Amino acid sequence: MSVPRIVQSELDGEQVAAQVPLGGEDALFVTPTRTLVYRADGLLSDESVEAYPHDAERIEISEGRRKSAVELDYGIEGEARFKVPSSRLYEALHPVLAGVLNAAGVTGPDETVTQTYQFSELTLVITSERVVKHVGSAVWDDDYEEYHFADVTRLDVEEGSVSSQIIIETDGRPQRIKTPSDQTREVRERIERALLDYHGAPSYEAFARERAQASDDDPEDESADDAEADQSSADPLAGGVDPIDANPPELDDEGAIVEDDASETADEQAESAPQTGEAASASAGAESPAADERARRVPDEDGGEVDPSDGATDADASGPSTGGETSREETVVDPDKAVQTGEPDRSSPEPGETASDSGFADSGFEPASSELESDDTDEQLAALTEAVERQNELLAEQQRTLETLIDELRRGR
Repeated sequence: MSVPRIVQSELDGEQVAAQVPLGGEDALFVTPTRTLVYRADGLLSDESVEAYPHDAERIEISEGRRKSAVELDYGIEGEARFKVPSSRLYEALHPVLAGVLNAAGVTGPDETVTQTYQFSELTLVITSERVVKHVGSAVWDDDYEEYHFADVTRLDVEEGSVSSQIIIETDGRPQRIKTPSDQTREVRERIERALLDYHGAPSYEAFARERAQASDDDPEDESADDAEADQSSADPLAGGVDPIDANPPELDDEGAIVEDDASETADEQAESAPQTGEAASASAGAESPAADERARRVPDEDGGEVDPSDGATDADASGPSTGGETSREETVVDPDKAVQTGEPDRSSPEPGETASDSGFADSGFEPASSELESDDTDEQLAALTEAVERQNELLAEQQRTLETLIDELRRGR
């Protein structure tokens, strides 16, 4: 079919890449950048040509019994559509879709679109370098997937009674394409033919052997293993062995550990620390046998000493006699409490005596108060009670409001 003169005037130096007859003398001409729809002279219309640029963001089709429409969406610039006979719809869609994919940069300038399939909401475009897959109401938009033949490692089919799945494995990951079972073989053969032409393989078996050999000879895995082995050998701790102490203990000539000030334990430091107050006195008394002996003996009135273990002491040592009789007070020595009967207990301060006077301050602790400090507990409890009562009032008010709304809704207001 020759190119009408009116169409030639619209080419602007471009070459016609494809043309599709639309019935009678009408035709569709596709250039690298535009689709030209030619309408011949008729009884109701004059000869005309309309141009549709390929820089569309979306392609949709609407099929009818006699006529179908191809719609190009240009985003903010609006939409444009042209009609073709339904019997020529996919024949016309193929070159238009190829031009749009090329204008969008999906395919390269030297890349050829070999076949286009449209199964319900699935569109497959097979080119000389890849498979483009789009799922959705539109034939194509920016939400598409592509599988480049350079990354394909395996091609297979999972057959089913109604639908089957074509498996395209890329970089070891399978990608599944669901197609009608009666057309799965054709689609698989189209993809296989384009794949073998891209790799220059005479058959699929030769292609599979080539990919398997390339996978075995891949140096990336070996280099990764070598790098890991080198790192393990270079790092002495990689095997999980704990490092040796950087500061080993010092040994004497006989091999025993020499203790230093830094290795002194906390208990040893506590024992070696100086003691003050009653604790020091008690400690000194407990360690000195002489002091223990002096504690057990008390002076008598003649300047001598009487052993308390004899069970009696001089009356003058404990106080004046009453009724001419010598008042004796027995001293019971308790090794745990050392409580002396007849004498006031000096372990707790007398009334009016401070903790410092009793020696309690020397212990490093402060005496506990006998009365609980006032921390405004009553005021806080009153405030919490008031808040709870106010919250209950708000809840009751909300309950009344909800009941009113429910009543009005039941009455249809």
